[in-house]
Amino acid sequence: MKLLIDDANIAAIRRIYDLYPIDGVTTNPSILAKTGKQPFDVLKEIRDFIGKDADLHVQVLATDAAGMLKDAERIVKELGEDTIVKIPCIPEGFKAMKALSQKGIRTTGTAIYTPMQAYLAGKAGASFTAPYINRIDNMGYDGVAVCKEIQDIFDNNGMETQMLAASFKNSQQVLELAEYGIGCATVSPDVIESFVANPAIYAAVDAFIKDFETLTGKSTMAEL
Repeated sequence: MKLLIDDANIAAIRRIYDLYPIDGVTTNPSILAKTGKQPFDVLKEIRDFIGKDADLHVQVLATDAAGMLKDAERIVKELGEDTIVKIPCIPEGFKAMKALSQKGIRTTGTAIYTPMQAYLAGKAGASFTAPYINRIDNMGYDGVAVCKEIQDIFDNNGMETQMLAASFKNSQQVLELAEYGIGCATVSPDVIESFVANPAIYAAVDAFIKDFETLTGKSTMAEL
C-alpha cells in the first residue's frame, strides 16, 4: 500500500518525508487555503521537494466538465504531466474524467461517499478513487467497510482503478485497510505521527540502552 501525506504544509511534509517511507502528497483546495499562500507557489515547492516521480494529487475547482478540463490542463502544465488531477465524483466530473483519460492525464475521483460513485469513476477512466473514511463515519455509516466494498467492486470487475483512501482519524483505520490490500492511503501528518506513538515502544528502547550502558559504560555501538 502506498502511503501519502494529506497536507500542503511544506515543513510538515519535509518532517514526515525525513522520518517515514512516503510515496507522495495529496492536496485539496481547503488544504491549500490553510497555507495562506498562492496555490501554485505552494504546489511547485512541494513538487520540487518530493521530486517528479512521487505522486502529487491536485484538485480542480470548476464544477462543469469544460472548466475541469481547463483546470486540469493548467495543473499539469504548471506541475508536470505526471501530476494526478483530482476530479469530484459528480456527473460533470465523470464527463471530465472520460475526456482526461483519453488525453492521457491521470485522474483521481474524489469526494466519494458511496461505492456507486467509485464504480462510475473507475468506469470513466479514473486512475484512483478517494473515499472519505472519517466523513462517511460521521454520516452514520462505516467508512472502512465502504472502502472494502469499493475494493471488492474493482477486484470482481477486473478494474485497474486503485483505491486512495482518505480522511482518516486514527492509525487503526489505516492498518485495517492495509491488511485488506488497498492500493493507497493518504493520511494527515498528525495521524502518521500516531502510527508509533506508543509509550511502550520508547520504554523498551530506553531499557535496551540502560542495560547496554550498565555493561559497557557506552551508549552506542559506535562508541565501543
